[in-house]
Amino acid sequence: MSAILGRKLGMTQVFDDQGNCVPVTMIEAGPCFVSQKKSVDSDGYDAVQLAFGEMRANKANRPMSGHFKKAGVKPKRHLREFDAPELLELEVGAEVTCELFTAGDVVAVSGNSKGRGYSGVMKKHNFHGFKMSHGVHESYRGRGSVGAASDPSRTYRGLKMAGRYGNDRVTVKNLQVVQVLPEQNLILVKGAVPGARNGLVEIRK
Repeated sequence: MSAILGRKLGMTQVFDDQGNCVPVTMIEAGPCFVSQKKSVDSDGYDAVQLAFGEMRANKANRPMSGHFKKAGVKPKRHLREFDAPELLELEVGAEVTCELFTAGDVVAVSGNSKGRGYSGVMKKHNFHGFKMSHGVHESYRGRGSVGAASDPSRTYRGLKMAGRYGNDRVTVKNLQVVQVLPEQNLILVKGAVPGARNGLVEIRK
């Protein structure tokens, strides 16, 4: 298993050998750099820390500057840990590119979904809403009753209500890699992946 960090660029379409139109998501995958290696002896677990994303050196605080200087890596914007066996064999400072993946690989892509702020029940939970006819008064998009007054005289836990929607970590599995363009650091993945444009994503084989 291998993994890499990337940036979602957006969606487009390509055509396969049979002439079928395939919707794909373009991901700028890497280059990433190994900024730290963790082991069972020193940290209690095996993992590799990858750094990704350009950042000006003066934007890194002193602890992070020292962390990157020790690894011999320029300061990066994002840090994530992976326990992929192929990455555990790399040394600190090694470069990780999208060449780890090939067309036909099946991957899982993780990212933060789009944040939609405070949303009503129709948008958040797909409620039907009320009829816009007789007997309905100023509650066309409301959720309705939340419980009886006499019994149980309270609101049950877990009822679907309005509230914050989105900005949650989402993982989409079993996505197929359609094409890899190493010279442009691009991976084309069939279908949609979570997150907004330019959002950080994690790709695992």
